[in-house]
Amino acid sequence: MALRHFLTLQDLSKEELQQLLKRAIELKTAHRNGTADQPFPGKVLAMIFEKSSTRTRVSFEAGMAQLGGSALFLSPNDTQLGRGEPIEDSARVISGMVDIIMVRTYGHDKLQKFTEYSSVPVINALTDDYHPCQLLADMQTYEEHRGSIQGKRVVWVGDGNNMCQSYMNAADMLDFQLIIACPEGYEPSADLLEKFSSRVSVVRDPASAIVGADLVVTDTWASMGQEEEKQLREQAFAGFQVNEEVMSHAAEDALFMHCLPAYRGLEISDTIMESKWSVVWDEAENRLHAQKALVEFLLNQTAH
Repeated sequence: MALRHFLTLQDLSKEELQQLLKRAIELKTAHRNGTADQPFPGKVLAMIFEKSSTRTRVSFEAGMAQLGGSALFLSPNDTQLGRGEPIEDSARVISGMVDIIMVRTYGHDKLQKFTEYSSVPVINALTDDYHPCQLLADMQTYEEHRGSIQGKRVVWVGDGNNMCQSYMNAADMLDFQLIIACPEGYEPSADLLEKFSSRVSVVRDPASAIVGADLVVTDTWASMGQEEEKQLREQAFAGFQVNEEVMSHAAEDALFMHCLPAYRGLEISDTIMESKWSVVWDEAENRLHAQKALVEFLLNQTAH
């Protein structure tokens, strides 16, 4: 049994990632045409949430139903994980009863430890370091609207957070240039910046970074767990709002993305998500189809 996990994009080969994006588009088409099949009857996905979620829960739960299986929602209130059961014990027990597991938690190290003791595939549905499922959806969305992202200029505006770090992985695997516009002190991991220095650069001025950009992406300034820093962050990120004025300097056919939830009037203007650049709603829907492609890939790998 070739047990595969998905903790970062780099758990896939470049070819597997391309294939997975292609498959996500096929599954979306089949779903819309009413021609989708249900290849996994009786398969169960356990969804472990230590961080709350809208899109992640709905997309995985609906996705498993569409694939013919089912999903179990487990919050810290419902499990011994919330009462301090060792991660390795929970991983052994849960993986002995289900076919695949997704985990949304804080520390990436907790996810890695869980994976070590799991007997079934584990998916990273977000940690403080990475959010690879969102990148699958973002890259699928770009491909649907504009074709290959290879060689394009992608600008990340805002915090060097888990999304930003997953974009760094994507730049390496899909061969695009990534410019990160962030204030001093909010850079992504120094190790990742060094590792991907040929593709990734950090600048302080979002307006000049966006000139000629093919894709502009941003995220909330204060992620879950950073609420107490909200005021400080709003001061640090003043001037980093993505709005119509800065987008007007991007390439003529530029796209705008945001992984949501979005705070209008802060990281984005009130109307940018309804603008000609925005593909935010397609991006949100594509979480469903990209994750179905991922679940299919991991279950099929395990079955071989």
